[in-house]
Amino acid sequence: MVMQFGYWAPLENNGLLATKLPGRTSSSFEDNVRYARIAEETGYSHILLPTRFIASSDSTEQWESLTIAAALAVKTEKIGLIAAVASGLWPPAIVAKMLTTIDHVSGGRAAINVVSGWLKDEYIALGQPWLDHEERYRRSEEFITVLRKLWNDEKAEFSGDFYRLRQAEYQPKPLQAAGPLVFQGGNSRAARRMAGRASDYYLMNGNTLAELKQQIDEVRSYAEDAGRSISFGVNAFVIVRETEEAAKAQLREIIQNADRDAVELFRKQTRQAGAASREGQGMWADSSFEDLVQFNDGFKTGLIGTPDQVAERVGELENIGINLILTGFLHYDEELEAFGRRVIPLVRDREEQAAGACAGRETVK
Repeated sequence: MVMQFGYWAPLENNGLLATKLPGRTSSSFEDNVRYARIAEETGYSHILLPTRFIASSDSTEQWESLTIAAALAVKTEKIGLIAAVASGLWPPAIVAKMLTTIDHVSGGRAAINVVSGWLKDEYIALGQPWLDHEERYRRSEEFITVLRKLWNDEKAEFSGDFYRLRQAEYQPKPLQAAGPLVFQGGNSRAARRMAGRASDYYLMNGNTLAELKQQIDEVRSYAEDAGRSISFGVNAFVIVRETEEAAKAQLREIIQNADRDAVELFRKQTRQAGAASREGQGMWADSSFEDLVQFNDGFKTGLIGTPDQVAERVGELENIGINLILTGFLHYDEELEAFGRRVIPLVRDREEQAAGACAGRETVK
């Protein structure tokens, strides 16, 4: 098993943290190209390009994800480009064609993160209907079905509650045989069931090992019931320093300088997410104030410490079945590269040692 590493592209100002502490990170296109090239050189496999049309919390500017994915496709060579798309704001047939185009431009590196929608203000501002929690996931599942049909069927037919196709012929097909990979988040039961039935990757907010393992086991069981397999990713905010105390001190400084107004606004906005599910659980339903300083609970994942400590924690995440870690940093200008050069090689060494030990045990048998 080989852990993959991606990172959240900083497409917005202060998009990863609700803190007043200055970070050395730029959201300009030029700097996003630079970050992508550094990531390719240092062992990352994916970039996640977030989506937002109307600002949430403290972010006032953000680039559009599909357009940036297309632009990065011609500026990079091998890294996977995961464009986040809100299912209620885009017609899936249009997205299918755009992703097919990006797939060809990039040489087969396009992917999509289907977002079911949690920011009610965004939908209302754009004049789109706001559905209840369970309906949003039903719509997203139909959205994915339409994508796959257009990518794989000669004449696509579909009749759902939200979308319809009538003998739709889409050419060319994507370079990737079954079409771009489909990623999906959401921690509610509806999200987990949908992931098991429809998605290639299930992405989780940061959490404890025990909670992550529970989610993995549940989603994997839904996938098995559907005769499918699925991979797993987790969000992680990374703080690597020379000593554990220095890393923890940096975390304390981030939280002590939290933008309280931004955190409270975000908490208010997320009430339409996991807390609105039938079971009252899921995205952000149990997040503390400190957790919400990093918008996707990234502190909880525990990639905070020395390079060795963080590599060891990655091994623990790998052991419970996680395939991809999506990283974020306070200082992209140096920390993105430092993680690639100082932590990823340690992870690869540990994986090789584990593989060698496993092979040795097989030989003894």
